[in-house]
Amino acid sequence: MFKFFKKKRDKTVIKSEIIISGFNIAVLKKDIKNLHLNILPPDGKVRVSAPKRMDDRSIRVFIVSKLPWIEKHVNRFKEQPRETPREYVSGESHYFKGERYLLNVIEYAGKPYVTINNKKYIDFYVKKDADIEEKKKVFLLWQRKELVKELPDIFNKWQTSMGVSANEWRIKQMKTKWGTCNIKAKRIWINLELIKKPVYCIEYIVVHELAHLIEKNHNKRFKEIMDKFIPLWRNYKKELNGSFLSGS
Repeated sequence: MFKFFKKKRDKTVIKSEIIISGFNIAVLKKDIKNLHLNILPPDGKVRVSAPKRMDDRSIRVFIVSKLPWIEKHVNRFKEQPRETPREYVSGESHYFKGERYLLNVIEYAGKPYVTINNKKYIDFYVKKDADIEEKKKVFLLWQRKELVKELPDIFNKWQTSMGVSANEWRIKQMKTKWGTCNIKAKRIWINLELIKKPVYCIEYIVVHELAHLIEKNHNKRFKEIMDKFIPLWRNYKKELNGSFLSGS
C-alpha cells in the first residue's frame, strides 16, 4: 500500500542586496516561478523577486537588461511632487475622490467629525486641544467610512458583470499596493489611499483584483480579461503609477 504526500511549499525568503550601475537593488529569492521587478515608494527603492533555483549571475543579467527601465522609472519617481506630512491645519490641501480640497479646521466641543463644504472645503470639526495624532485618527476614520460607502455598489456591479464573487473585501493602508487578492480565501483588500483618487481608479483596482479570481497570473489571459471589462484600464494604471510602479 502506497501513500502519497503533498509537497509543502517552502515559504522561506532569502534576502540579499547587489549594486549595479549605482542602484542598490534588494533581491528576494522565493518559491515562485518568474522574476518580478518593482520600484517601491516612498524613495524609489528597486526590488527584484526571483525563483530560488535561479543563480545570482542570471539575476544580474536580468537586472542589466532592465537598466533603462529602472533608470527611467526611478527618475520619474524622484521627480514626483511629494505629499508633505499632514498637520491637519486650516488651509492644508487634501485630495478626495480625485478632487483637491482645502481643509477648514473648526474648533468643536462635541464629537469630532468631517464634512464636505461646497465642493471646495473639507470642514474638520475637532476639539481645540486635539494633537496631530488625534486629528489623524479622526480623519482616517472619515476616509475609511467614505471608501466603505463607495465599495459595495462597485463590487456588486463588477461581480455581476464578471461572473465572479469575492467572499469578502476589506480596507487597509498599504505602502506598495493599491489592492491585493487572496485567491484561495477569495478575500480582497483595498488600499485606504484610494479614497483620494477618482472613482474610476477605485473601480479599476476592484476589477483588477476580481480578475485574479479568474486568472491568478498577470499573463495574456489576465490582460484579455481586463480589456474585456474595463478597456481603459491601462490609462487608469498609468494614473495610479504616479505612486506605485512595477514591471516584470
